Amino acid sequence: MTPGELAEVLGEPPAPEGTWEREAAYVSAAALRRRVPPAALAARVREVGGVSRVDVREDGFLRIVVSVPGELVEAVEPLDIPDPGWPDFPRTWDNPGFVVRYGHARTCAVRRWARELGVPSGGYPAGLPADPYDRRVLRVLAELPGRLASRDPRWEAYLVRLALAYHDAHERAPAVPVGDAPAEPVHTARVRLAEAVGRVLVGPDRL
Repeated sequence: MTPGELAEVLGEPPAPEGTWEREAAYVSAAALRRRVPPAALAARVREVGGVSRVDVREDGFLRIVVSVPGELVEAVEPLDIPDPGWPDFPRTWDNPGFVVRYGHARTCAVRRWARELGVPSGGYPAGLPADPYDRRVLRVLAELPGRLASRDPRWEAYLVRLALAYHDAHERAPAVPVGDAPAEPVHTARVRLAEAVGRVLVGPDRL
């Protein structure tokens, strides 16, 4: 299930809610904006594959929980986000341009390492990744449909948030096997996550 599939039923992209560390949830005011009974719209959303629960809140908003949040990476396409024009130097964490460009370069490095180490690239293993660092990246990526539909997407701040989340995941939840360890499904999931992030962040393949 992807945010786009939910948007087809809701009529607009849902907004991710919370940190996603425990569960991946979206909220939507679509019933109110479309002036349809929230319960009726909730029933339609429950029929979408990958939706595990839909609650109608007292304010009429729908709260939607999905079972395999990682599937959203399959729907992330290369974006034509204008380069914010950040300076290349200094290459320190205080420079948002470095943070974002280095994040993109790291996603490219992960793809190269994955090929060299034979990490399978096909599909996205169900239920993975479960690590909180990976899920934080997914949570930021889940904002994309809403930002693409917004008149004020605030791309600069978004790119920095995505890059910082990815840096944490890259350092604390390795995307490729360490040492002589074999490749596992979680590595495939993380490589796919890196590929999705790389489609969004701007920057060179190497830094």
